[in-house]
Amino acid sequence: MKILERRIYRGPNLYAHFPVIRLKVDLGALEHWPSAKIPGFVDRLLEALPTLDHHTCSYSTSGGFVRRLREDEGTWLGHVLEHVAIELQVLAGARVSFGKTRGSGAEGEYFVVFEYEEEQVGEAAGELALDLLHSLLPDKLRPEGAAGPGFDFQSQLDDLIAFAQRRQFGPSTASLVRAAEARDIPWLRLNNHSLVQFGHGRFQKRIQATITSETRYIGVEIASDKELTNQILGDLGLPVPRQKLVRTADQAIRAAEGLGFPVVVKPLDANHGRGVSIDLDSPQAVAVAFEKAVEHSRTVIVETFIKGFDHRILVINGELIAVAKRVPGHVVGDGEHSVAELIDIVNSDPRRGIGHEKVLTRIELDHQALRLLELKGYTPDTVLAPGEAMYLRSTGNLSTGGTAIDQTDVIHPDNREMAVRAAGAIGLDIAGIDFITPDISRSHRDVGGAICEVNAAPGFRMHVAPTEGKARDVAGPVMEMLFPPGSPSRIPIAAITGTNGKTTVARMVAHIHKMSGATVGLSSTDGVYIDGERTVVGDMTGPVAARMVLRDPRVDLAVLETARGGLLRAGMGYRTCNVGAVLNVSADHLGLGGIDTLEQLAELKRIVVEVARDCAVLNADDEHCLRMADYTDASRIGYVTMNPKHDLVRKHIRAGGLAAVLEEGINGDMITIYDKGTHIPLLWTHLIPATMEGKAGHNVQNAMFAALVAYAMSVRVENIRQGLRTFDTSYFQAPGRLNTFDELPFKVILDYGHNPAAVRAMTNLVSKLDVSGRRIVVLAAPGDRRDEDVRAIARIAAPTFNRFVLRSDDNPRGRRADEIPTIIREELLAAGVRKEAISVVLDEQQAVERALSMCEAGDLLLIFGDAISRCWKQIIRFRDDGGHGQGVAPAALSTVGSLAGALDEGDAPAAARPGGEVVIEDQRGVRIARESED
Repeated sequence: MKILERRIYRGPNLYAHFPVIRLKVDLGALEHWPSAKIPGFVDRLLEALPTLDHHTCSYSTSGGFVRRLREDEGTWLGHVLEHVAIELQVLAGARVSFGKTRGSGAEGEYFVVFEYEEEQVGEAAGELALDLLHSLLPDKLRPEGAAGPGFDFQSQLDDLIAFAQRRQFGPSTASLVRAAEARDIPWLRLNNHSLVQFGHGRFQKRIQATITSETRYIGVEIASDKELTNQILGDLGLPVPRQKLVRTADQAIRAAEGLGFPVVVKPLDANHGRGVSIDLDSPQAVAVAFEKAVEHSRTVIVETFIKGFDHRILVINGELIAVAKRVPGHVVGDGEHSVAELIDIVNSDPRRGIGHEKVLTRIELDHQALRLLELKGYTPDTVLAPGEAMYLRSTGNLSTGGTAIDQTDVIHPDNREMAVRAAGAIGLDIAGIDFITPDISRSHRDVGGAICEVNAAPGFRMHVAPTEGKARDVAGPVMEMLFPPGSPSRIPIAAITGTNGKTTVARMVAHIHKMSGATVGLSSTDGVYIDGERTVVGDMTGPVAARMVLRDPRVDLAVLETARGGLLRAGMGYRTCNVGAVLNVSADHLGLGGIDTLEQLAELKRIVVEVARDCAVLNADDEHCLRMADYTDASRIGYVTMNPKHDLVRKHIRAGGLAAVLEEGINGDMITIYDKGTHIPLLWTHLIPATMEGKAGHNVQNAMFAALVAYAMSVRVENIRQGLRTFDTSYFQAPGRLNTFDELPFKVILDYGHNPAAVRAMTNLVSKLDVSGRRIVVLAAPGDRRDEDVRAIARIAAPTFNRFVLRSDDNPRGRRADEIPTIIREELLAAGVRKEAISVVLDEQQAVERALSMCEAGDLLLIFGDAISRCWKQIIRFRDDGGHGQGVAPAALSTVGSLAGALDEGDAPAAARPGGEVVIEDQRGVRIARESED
């Protein structure tokens, strides 16, 4: 069994609306050996992973997967790999359960898909699952070099758990993330540790462990200084132990003698109970304790020892939320087993694990435990008397093996008030008050007690999963503090996809919102724009770009162009959008990435409307888009049609539905919006500059989509009108989209069209334009398109143009440089185009120069460009000494020169890379990401 390919989906994708890993696996000879046919395989697997018995696969009941493994022929090992990868993550502390395995279409090859929480842990679980399965196979079925019978699975599992502890969220952060999800608050992980953003754009808040973006820095500094904390609380009359700061062992002994034994010795600024020694009753014990404390801090505190039990009181936003009594890690004698054996027995509790893996942490027989044993005259081999408790830790921290008992319902009101006052005195929004008292249910005024510490980033594990007592929702109050009920956490998101037009529509929608006063984040084919300023250059139409926009704290609203490549490679970069629009589905990129048919392409693009919350905007004139209406849970569906007699849309309108319809009028065509029975004439198409007086039908449709998306996002109708009136297809507003240059004796149009549908749209436009001279075209197709698509481009263009200049892209994508032009030339000749009307110039710059040079006054030149910025520079700088440029006015030449200068300043496109990827750079040229080129 071999992993051929690995893909990490970080958002909604073809398989699920949450993150999954997809492994493409070749079973090889194992294709003929399902689980039940392999002698002893199932028994060995269950011996290694008995918890697989909990999986309900196939029969929707516990034990269903094991039953599937054994009955009839069993199941194929790709399916087994899926379940093992899931279970290994569960054992490492993840909450995952989803998986599916399907054939890839090739003999013995399968797509194994499984959910993950942290992607590197998920990847590692997949690798370990493969090694485990190989080790359980008979010699004759095991691939050469694979893990064999000597494979130490338990050791590898422990390593995976330890790795997960370093990579996955700790219990506190995980509880906050779950609380956010329960309240429909989006979140993004910002680093490999516990820095998390809750909310999007300008509504975002952040947490690091349990410190929030609202936590005052000065409060954290005070809490980190144990001496200062003690002083501030003591000055307010709150109960605190007396203490002194020391820097040497001799000073520590003198301080202890001055305070009076017993004492506590602890580092000034350590945490998790590190270096803390309690109940010290001799100078010798203080000296030893000082040496341990000084390992963690140069300054050490000696303070009076308060008798009683250690309690953690959690205060959030000025309210006591939870109380836990913390008991240090200990064992209880039975008269038979040694201390070391009792530790092993305690650690065998399934609730105990490594670090924060489980509810409890394993007890370690380390230096501190040995010191406490030595103080009592014991060794690890000592057999304790029945019922005798041996404490192996000085503090009750769960991270060192302690246990927690919930005491929230019994805390005395005086102690409650004391804790709330202490949190307020230090100035913390989230505070963990460490309070020692003999009885938390009685007032500290009666039984004594003292606050020994205030923690600025208190752990939540003891409250979320106490050893005894009721679990408390402590993360919920944090979320409600950051996002009070009724306050927003999401910015509106418009996700726009389709085969053609998505860039123009996205730019139109962003422009409409900007004209309405919003700070818009736009991701598009030429970069990320924040409030109209391009902040990142490159093809930014995938999940990386989406997250850039959603992480920017200035953004009021996001418009995210969503391309096929990003969806196919990594899914969406966000879980839901407010409005999802699919403009069209036509032949492009077919035969790439496992997408071979229009139906498969439609299923991929459908993801955008599957996750839409408020409105799914669909092209009613495209049958593939129309079918998507059955797959959305959006509150509304809005249809766009250029056919005013569309039967389904008319029924939809009569039912009060939302639609944008192109209607014929006396003065031309009118874009009309229907909503809840209201008829809203929006704008004559000839008043929209991008439509070239209504002749560019594809941009008429794009304007209709933009209008309906903006309307669904609650933009006022007048603002939509103004936005469309002021949006044009100039190079600087929509590079590569119907860019027109009229400063030469002939008209030049530059467009990025690179598939049959795009070429058809442009040829339809060219045929409608009044041209006194010839129609000339620079024509090409990307090298990774199917031959049939390349031939279709040639057939579409053939009837419209008088002259053809055929070129190749800079990156032929696996083909010979002349292969695409040769195919187009053959098809043009077959369509009746004269041989002398066709020129083949492989280099794009030379092809554009040839076409410009052959133009005469009154001609129209359409250039299908690849390197758009470079092509535009050639066009606006063109000057033919033969006289073709003599009609250009001096003022026009001055304008052309200034435009060319502007283009030279940081406007170079991202560098192409083989395989359809581009390197994305910021404006300083620093590489920051990779995205999809399509």
